[in-house]
Amino acid sequence: MTAVLGTLTAVLALLLAAAVALFLRLYADSNRRVDAARAEVAGERARSDAHQAALRRYEVAFASISGRGELGERVLVETARALGLREGVHFEVQTDIAGGGAARPDLLLLVGAGRRVPVDAKASLACWAEAVETDDAEERLDALRVHVRHIRSRAAELAGKNYQRWADAIYGTVMFVPSDAAVVAALDTDPELLRWLLDRRIFLCGPTGFGVVAAAALFAATERAIVEDVAAVRASAAAAHRAAGGAIDALNLSSTHLQRFVSARRRELEALEQFRAAVLPLSETTASPTPLPALRQADEIALNGDAPVRGTPVHHEG
Repeated sequence: MTAVLGTLTAVLALLLAAAVALFLRLYADSNRRVDAARAEVAGERARSDAHQAALRRYEVAFASISGRGELGERVLVETARALGLREGVHFEVQTDIAGGGAARPDLLLLVGAGRRVPVDAKASLACWAEAVETDDAEERLDALRVHVRHIRSRAAELAGKNYQRWADAIYGTVMFVPSDAAVVAALDTDPELLRWLLDRRIFLCGPTGFGVVAAAALFAATERAIVEDVAAVRASAAAAHRAAGGAIDALNLSSTHLQRFVSARRRELEALEQFRAAVLPLSETTASPTPLPALRQADEIALNGDAPVRGTPVHHEG
């Protein structure tokens, strides 16, 4: 009986120890999960704070003219680079085109042959952002109307600067807005806005429209470069043609002089042959042991002076 009780006590002690170990393990796992959850919450809180800070920065940017200009210009330049355009080759930034700083568009597209397209990016999107965020239809319409008034005001200011006097590739100015949705919303809100802008030679466009304009400018510049290269090749071909004509004329003149020389040489040979024929009887009369040598004709003279004359025997030594 005592042995059985001892065995039961031992078993119970082992079970109790196992239960305590299991409890401690579950407790440790629970603590680890709590710590991981706290870390995730802290990470989400940090990301939320970062987003809030970014939103505040954007609010400050949209609230100020300089901030809007910097943001719009940054988006404009990044869009141009994303299209494959290179600064200094296909576009220029903040270039004084009139002198004195009176005409300084945010970007100039270089079309070629000295022609340029001015692009301005200082457009306000604060009211459009308010229209997007609100759920009230009346508030949205009021915000969009203010958005249209801002666009009209900026367009009138650009028209007054008259950039096309110095950059006349399209006889107007591209007004860049960093959002296609903002452009569409403005045109939908005011159906007369497009005609009003075109009357003032202001071309309103977002990143997509600017991409089309930039691609066309790049194509025009490339086509002009090809035309210039073709013109240079034609000029070189014309110079080569003139040089070839001069060389042929010189060769013809040289051939004429050579023919005259050959004709004179033949007449000289004929005169010498007549003189030899006249002297030959005198030589026979004097019974000279050495006869007069035969006179070689012009067609017997080889081009190589060392070659033997036709009809004359060749003496080999040895």
